[in-house]
Amino acid sequence: MLKYLVQTTEDLSAAAIVIGLLIAFSVRYLKGAGKVTFRVISIAGLIAAAVMAIMKNATDKIDTTIWNWRIFAVYLAALVLFLVFAHFAAKGKIRILGGIAAGTLVFSLTVYFMPDVYAYPYTFILSGQKVLSTEFLYRLIGYILGIILCIVILIAAERGGIALKKGLFFTILDICLLVFGVRFITSSLQGLLARRIIPSNHNLFMIAKFSANKGYWFTYITLIISLIPAVWMWMASFHVNEPYSNPAEHRKIRAKWRFRRRWATTLLITFVISMVNLVPVKAYVNKPFEIAPIEDAAKVDDENVWVSFDQVQDGHLHRFAYKTDKGIEVRFIVIKKPNSSSYGVGLDACDICGETGYYEKKGQVVCKLCDVVMNIQTIGFKGGCNPIVVPYSIEDGYIKVAISGLVENQDEFK
Repeated sequence: MLKYLVQTTEDLSAAAIVIGLLIAFSVRYLKGAGKVTFRVISIAGLIAAAVMAIMKNATDKIDTTIWNWRIFAVYLAALVLFLVFAHFAAKGKIRILGGIAAGTLVFSLTVYFMPDVYAYPYTFILSGQKVLSTEFLYRLIGYILGIILCIVILIAAERGGIALKKGLFFTILDICLLVFGVRFITSSLQGLLARRIIPSNHNLFMIAKFSANKGYWFTYITLIISLIPAVWMWMASFHVNEPYSNPAEHRKIRAKWRFRRRWATTLLITFVISMVNLVPVKAYVNKPFEIAPIEDAAKVDDENVWVSFDQVQDGHLHRFAYKTDKGIEVRFIVIKKPNSSSYGVGLDACDICGETGYYEKKGQVVCKLCDVVMNIQTIGFKGGCNPIVVPYSIEDGYIKVAISGLVENQDEFK
């Protein structure tokens, strides 16, 4: 549950702030055709993201890197258009261009971030979790809580953007948009350098490396910037000096600022929750787990790797390996099944998650990549996130794992 709460928060929280501010821009400064254009393009982004999620997971027609470059290019073009025409739209001029620019920014952010989030429930099923299982329910709860948190962040950012003074509003919005622009440019460098489209350069490599390893800093920066409207609204609500002509108008002004204070408080709370998710909770979810070391088999001949019953009699996960003629170390696992005299044998890899392998936690076998808990009784059978099946036999107190089966699957470990 916590894993998908963290992932959803990490994926969407920063984008939710920017989209909320862009919605505030449309509410404050767009009218007529400009506002309609903004809404149509924004909704189109949600639909396009859903289509992208289906294409990514159901077909092989999507090259993610190429599509990301296209999205980044659209975002940067829209960013330039927005920086040029947003202030004109704020003055009541050429609002249609302001609407196109703001809507396209929302479209780009949605198409970039939402496909993976849309696909999370599909990955639960793909990894072998039954819809009615407790594990699926826990993951779904974490996923839904993350989405709810990000929706609240979006609404709070929008309310804050509406309340801010014009100069401060545009300063915060422009900075947030530029942060994403820098993020997308540095992300592009990774693919361009990896595909040798641009010549290798140490400085560019260091920038791309920072973006890959420290990309979460862009999220932190955006979240911290979001504190400005929250703190401003919260403090301003205690020092209201708007003129009024009668008690009824005074009550209306006070009610307006109480409403803004509530949203400011909400934004502050969501900031704290987001940072808790992204720092201590994320550290807890990603904490290192103990991996069973690779053990020496009892013996190896030309046809089989021999594992003695004595080596695996304790019911814990045991890991072995065979090095092929190509120098590839093919790992496999063996575990004695609970309340049984049979053994679960399979590669330390699966068809879904590749060679990431498995670890033991509280007597359960867990996939290192997707956190799916294996049913130990089904290890040795095809399906879901189970280990890839390898042929073996039992003889005189030994498990004989066929070398031909290991060599056949060596490409899984490249």
